[in-house]
Amino acid sequence: MTEIYISTDVETDGPIPGPHSMLSLGAAAYTADKRLLSTFSANLETLEGASPHPKTAAWWATQPEAWAACRSDLESPEAAMRRYVAWIATLPGKPVFVGYPAGFDFLFVYWYLIRFTGDSPFSFSALDIKSYAMAVLKTEFRASTKRNMPKSWFDPLPHTHVAVDDAVEQGALFCNMLRANRRE
Repeated sequence: MTEIYISTDVETDGPIPGPHSMLSLGAAAYTADKRLLSTFSANLETLEGASPHPKTAAWWATQPEAWAACRSDLESPEAAMRRYVAWIATLPGKPVFVGYPAGFDFLFVYWYLIRFTGDSPFSFSALDIKSYAMAVLKTEFRASTKRNMPKSWFDPLPHTHVAVDDAVEQGALFCNMLRANRRE
């Protein structure tokens, strides 16, 4: 079965789920040849009993447009995650979670999936774009930063801190890396 790369980005009000909330979830489903199949976006109500982390709240104060975008059209976490799972089920292949950094985004998405749907369409796995860059560039992990990546890997797409925008941008980056690696 064909793999579908689901580039996913979250916006949150703190570093971990539970004490803090996922505010927004954006995803972009790509084929390996960089065909954007579909996108998903949800703005979530905060978790009962959770509160913003002071450092994250201070950062959000510097991003008023992104904050306004992720606080409009709110839905319950359960409704959003059930809709996300249903969206993934419509895709024509096996879903692969792709994130930058996957360690952060997958932590929130997996926690919310298990808490609100009881299962994960990704199992326990996530593909980290930075780790993949490390392998493709044959460099150390800490040297695998965007500034050290070839310019040809980047499409002229915005990084707005609106989850779906960033998911599209990061998915295109991953597909460009995949293509470059397969040419070698």
